[in-house]
Parts: sequence; structure tokens; C-alpha cells
Amino acid sequence: MPLLDRVTTLIKANLNDLVDKAEDPEKLLKQLLLDMQNQYMQVKTQVAIAIADQHLLEKRQQENLDSQRDWVRKAELALQKNEEDLARMALERSLTYENAARNFSQQIEDQSFQVQLLRDALHRLEQKMTETKTKTELLIAQHRRARLAVRTGTSAMKDFESDIAFDRLRSRVSEAEALGHGYLAAGESNGEQRLRALEKSDQVERLLTDLRMKAIGPGPRT
Repeated sequence: MPLLDRVTTLIKANLNDLVDKAEDPEKLLKQLLLDMQNQYMQVKTQVAIAIADQHLLEKRQQENLDSQRDWVRKAELALQKNEEDLARMALERSLTYENAARNFSQQIEDQSFQVQLLRDALHRLEQKMTETKTKTELLIAQHRRARLAVRTGTSAMKDFESDIAFDRLRSRVSEAEALGHGYLAAGESNGEQRLRALEKSDQVERLLTDLRMKAIGPGPRT
């Protein structure tokens, strides 16, 4: 039966191997679970149909057994009335129903085996569904934890990198400020030197002028 073949394939599926080989294990397990649920409903429907067919066969068997017994009673009645020909005919009819009931008995046995086979498949598939569902839930939980860890780690790393960048920037600013102060100090020192040189030169010129004036002496009086 194609249905049971598909169910058997699902039941025999090695979840660990499938997960290891899958690019997206979570997606694969979810799809596998959907396939199992679909097959489960089909098998469950087939179990109900098979049981109904078995009950129908049992009913038909009982009807033939009732008819067989009824014709036996008729044969007994015919013998009581000394109607051997009628009794013989009645017994022949009873044998026909007896054979039919026997045939139904074989069909019932085969149908019962089929029902049990479907029930076993349904039970095993149900167990596999539970296993797959548990595996899927665990895998989803693992993936969520992994994603959370990645996000948390990335965030922390970004914060760490931001702190480092800030420290570097702050260090550069400090260096720039120190360098600026150095340049400013160097500039102020140079200016002071130039101012002192100018003052000294001016002083020298004043002294030189005074000496010249002394050398010339006072001018004639009027």
C-alpha cells in the first residue's frame, strides 16, 4: 500500500542525520512534521474505513450463518413431515450459506490483519510525530539561544569597539590639544623673544642717541 510505504519512510527517517545534513534544520523538521501530520490524518481515516469494512464483513458473515441455521431448521421440519426431498434441498441451501460464511470468515481475518497493521502504523507514526515535535522544539530553542547569544555578543562587541573608538578619539583629541598647546607655547616664546629683541634694539638706539648728543655737546646760546 503506497500510503503505508510513505508512512514507513517517515517512521524510519533518522532525524539526527536529517538535521546534520540540512541547510535549514528547523525548516526541514517543520516540513517533516507537517508531512507526518498529513499522513497521520490519512492513516487515521483509513483505519476508520478498514474498521467499518470489517464490521460490514462480520455483519454479512452473521447474516449467512443465520441463513444457514434457518435452512437447517427447514430441513429438520421437512424430515419431520417425511419430505426428504425438501429436506435435502434445504440442506443444500444451508451448505451454500455455510460456505459463504466461511469465505467471509477468511475476509474478516484478512481485514482484521489490515486494521491491526494500520493501527500499528498510526501508533508508530504518532510516536514519531511526538519525537519530531520535541526535536523541533529543542532545535528552535537552541537556535533562538544561539541567535540571542550572537546578537548579545555582537552588541557587546560593538559597544566595546565604540568604547575603544571613543578612547582613541579622546586620546587623539588630547594629543591634538597638547600639540596645540605646544605650538601655542612655542609661538608665545618666539614672540616674547622677538619683543625682547625689539626692546633691546630700541634701548640700544636710545643709548646711542644719548651718546651722540653728549658728543656734540650743548648748542650755542642766543
